[in-house]
Amino acid sequence: MRAIGIILTGGKNEKLHELTDNRILAAMPIAGCYRAIDFSLSNMTNSGIKKVAVITQYNSRPLIEHLSSSKWWDFGRKQGGLFIFSPNRSQKSNFWYRGTADAIYQNLDYLKDSHEPYAIISSGNVICKVDYNKILEYHVDKRADITMVCKDMKNTNEDLRRFGMVLRDNENRIIDFEEKPLEPQGTVISTGIYVVRRRLLIELIEEILSGERYDIVNDIIIRYRKKKKIYAYMHNEYFNSIANIESYYNCNMDFLDKNNRKYFFGNFPYISSKVQDEPPAKYNSGSVISNSLISGGCIINGKVNNSILFRKVFIGKNTSINNSIILDGAYIGNNCCIENSIVNTDTVIGDNCTYKDRKGNIKIVVNRECIYM
Repeated sequence: MRAIGIILTGGKNEKLHELTDNRILAAMPIAGCYRAIDFSLSNMTNSGIKKVAVITQYNSRPLIEHLSSSKWWDFGRKQGGLFIFSPNRSQKSNFWYRGTADAIYQNLDYLKDSHEPYAIISSGNVICKVDYNKILEYHVDKRADITMVCKDMKNTNEDLRRFGMVLRDNENRIIDFEEKPLEPQGTVISTGIYVVRRRLLIELIEEILSGERYDIVNDIIIRYRKKKKIYAYMHNEYFNSIANIESYYNCNMDFLDKNNRKYFFGNFPYISSKVQDEPPAKYNSGSVISNSLISGGCIINGKVNNSILFRKVFIGKNTSINNSIILDGAYIGNNCCIENSIVNTDTVIGDNCTYKDRKGNIKIVVNRECIYM
């Protein structure tokens, strides 16, 4: 593959603050035993990209722990490999990353020291499966300056106001772009994945930073949309992006669909993750499971329906879990009812507790907090 990879893990996210107080979006648990960044990393390695930089900032410890061994994504190599960059003070810079472009600028040596002609930029919180070889071929055929991976969301129930909206001409060239509009026009969104020539990326980053501009979308895509040839590559398969409680909940629930599970985990190329050594899940007498994902290390004594249980979750006797996501290490006692909820990592819920919203909204359960009957 003639490209290097850059994965941007983003900054603080107030809309997911209950779940991201201690971890970054890219480290959010997905589909029972994966993390969000596994999808971006797997896309890179499955496309033959041998050199990838993960640029991280806030609450990065869980992510760094997850990436502590790069062998799971086949980046344990002498040439290339996996690089993790976080902000550091120096004579050149005394700032944390002030935006996505600034994050690349403060690590510009990574681009300058590389020899591959192209760079692929991806967000660490996008859930999709893409072949960058096909995108790069499209990029070359179009003689594009920048190729943006896009998705038509007309058949979904997603709130399009949280995406960047794209307007294309008949040749798929982007003629207008609006970031998170209050009134979206059209249904084509940007997925946050870009292909660009490495030397051009260096030039653009240096140019906008000289004018104290720090963001890829606002200061490169929108500002240069008429000056540079920016094309849309349409992605027609599954796509989601974690940005708020609803999108995180819905993304996980999508994996209860066996077709989605087969697409990501049963069809080559596969999505890889760091392997843990938990024992198989244990189903004790009285447990009833239906349409759910149960991860290793779980002990189930109650009923679980249409839910996802991550690693090492304990469910007590006569407890009912419905339409919920229970994150790693949570303990739920006896005679409890959890419905339409996300129970955070290592949360302890005592006996005889109920946690559900009468209006059907998604509730967050954190650190021993519960509603008693």
